[in-house]
Amino acid sequence: MRPIIEIENLHVTFTGRDKPVAAVNDVSLQVEQGSVLVLLGESGSGKSVTLRSLLRLHPEKSSTVTGRIVVDGHDIMALDKSEMPALRGKTISMIFQEPMLALDPVYTLGQQIIETILCHEHVSPQQARKRALELFERVQIPSPERRLDAYPNEMSGGMCQRAMIALALACNPRILLADEPTTALDATVQIQILLLLKQLQTELGLSIILVTHDIGVAVEIADRIAVMYAGRIVETGTVKQVINNPCHPYTKGLLSSRVERAGKGERLTTISGSPPDLASLPQGCAFAPRCPLANADCRKTTPVLKMIDQGHHAACLQL
Repeated sequence: MRPIIEIENLHVTFTGRDKPVAAVNDVSLQVEQGSVLVLLGESGSGKSVTLRSLLRLHPEKSSTVTGRIVVDGHDIMALDKSEMPALRGKTISMIFQEPMLALDPVYTLGQQIIETILCHEHVSPQQARKRALELFERVQIPSPERRLDAYPNEMSGGMCQRAMIALALACNPRILLADEPTTALDATVQIQILLLLKQLQTELGLSIILVTHDIGVAVEIADRIAVMYAGRIVETGTVKQVINNPCHPYTKGLLSSRVERAGKGERLTTISGSPPDLASLPQGCAFAPRCPLANADCRKTTPVLKMIDQGHHAACLQL
């Protein structure tokens, strides 16, 4: 079966500053129908930039995007700009980070969802409101009819996140992009949102790409994980492959730096140094300056993904 998402050799460079910023560098990946892919990595590794490229949300005047992106049979890069609104929300939809900022504060939640439905569906305003109410019930918002007439500032962070999920699902998309959907939520609400996403994915057969820096989130929801660093994918595989047999030094560092790995009173393991400046990437492997295994070759040659096991790949010269 053909993957529902195919990305080949994606490059995203932002201009307009002193130096071009190479945010995504030669990313290739696939997402199978009905599966969940998690993009994992530190802030600034290119996860959200990759996600937004699928919807062509980068400003044309200050960014250059090259490569091939196919979404549900649509060649995104070849489409005319005027054709994209028909795909956004209907074929592929997105849950943005920080729902309190993504939702419009001057319109009620119901108005925002109803407007989206009317934009894509040939229904009456009454039918659109009924659909919005059903969506609020599906995402388990209490007192859904009353909440439809509430403004974002009248809702808690967790309820706004549920409303954002309802908005993303308003027109029955086949693909859902989730950019850090549990950011700024407390642990209990995070778990509730993750369970809700997993339940909706199973019930609706959604294909999901979720961005996070939290390994616990990845383990909870993912079928496959792609680890990103400095705009590149450095390791990819199933959840079991990446978690039980991490091969790239960066992946090992992420896993060993978790709080639950340290005992009481023990010092936390960390990855030394800082991520590279994407406007001045070093020659060779971008992780080499922070890598305990790096040698002279690592500082001269950029590694490519090589197969570790069936479906498991890592980009490291030491493998």
